[in-house]
Order: sequence, then structure tokens, then C-alpha cells
Amino acid sequence: MSNDQSNSALKLFVVLSRAHKVIHESTNYFFQENGLNPTEFAVLELLYHKGKQPLQQIGNKILLASGSITYVVDKLEGRGYISRVSSDTDRRVTFAEITPTGNAFMDELFPRHEAQLIELMSELTNEDKQIVIELVKKLGLSIKNLSS
Repeated sequence: MSNDQSNSALKLFVVLSRAHKVIHESTNYFFQENGLNPTEFAVLELLYHKGKQPLQQIGNKILLASGSITYVVDKLEGRGYISRVSSDTDRRVTFAEITPTGNAFMDELFPRHEAQLIELMSELTNEDKQIVIELVKKLGLSIKNLSS
């Protein structure tokens, strides 16, 4: 590997890491201000936008270990934001479903979260964002293929 390749790879790693860190810290602070942790928000956001989900599949959809899902679901259920619903067709399957209380909470919270993300990324034009999306997706897919 040439020195230029090494330098640009290291610089890209640092830039991506720093950008992720500042966005992550800002959004985590927003969630905490609103009584949630990032995982709780991710579960609520999934159910809010995609409807009821089998508990066994939530972890994969929000990139979380399945053991943690039960704890998060218990906390959200205790606060009245979601409920567990048994499957009509398979007794082994339990769904998590957002409640009217959870829906009202997300109706108020999600637009503010979206506005925060727009503000955090306002330095980039829509065209810039599309380019970054394509390049980061290309990078992620190439890394996934390397490890397969």
C-alpha cells in the first residue's frame, strides 16, 4: 500500500469517526432530554413507522442483541408506549405494537428529531448528501464483501 493510500485511509477513518461522534452525541442528548435512551427511541421509531413487529425480529432491524430487546420492551411497555400482542396464527410469536400514548409521544417527538438532523447536516447541500450516502454505502458494502 502506498503512503498516499495509507494517509487517505487514516484521514477518512478519523473524519468519519469524528462526524459520527458529534452526530451521535447530539442525538443521544436529545433522546435523554426526552426521557429515552437511543435504543428505546429506535424501538419506538421502528414501531411508529413500520407498525407492529415480532419481538424476535426487532433486534435485527435496529442492530441490537436480542437479549437487550426484552429489557427495552419491558421499559417501554411499563411507560405505556408499547404493548405486547400475541399472534393470532402462531402462539410462539409475540408482537410489539405502539400504543396510542406512544403514538402521540412520537407524533410530537419525531418531527423535532428530524428537524435536529436537518440542522446538524445543514452544511451539506442535498446533492452533497446524496454523494455522501452513495459513497458511504459503497464503502460499507465493500467492507461487508471483504469479510464474507
